[in-house]
Amino acid sequence: MINELDLVVLKRDVPSERLTAGDVGTVVLVHQEGEAFEVEFTTLSGDTVAVVTLDASDVRPVGAREIVHARAVN
Repeated sequence: MINELDLVVLKRDVPSERLTAGDVGTVVLVHQEGEAFEVEFTTLSGDTVAVVTLDASDVRPVGAREIVHARAVN
């Protein structure tokens, strides 16, 4: 179960928001008992890139053995 303030991994590209599959965001709001989530994506320095409402099928929890990978946001 994904809760508020959990880190999640984006499963698909969202070009209109400059997001790509694999980007990591923070859940800021859970909609309809987990059917959708408001997720904030930030740069590593803390600047907000996007806050997006995503269906549960668009994100997954962060795995215990995963590592974050940096990329530049255009």
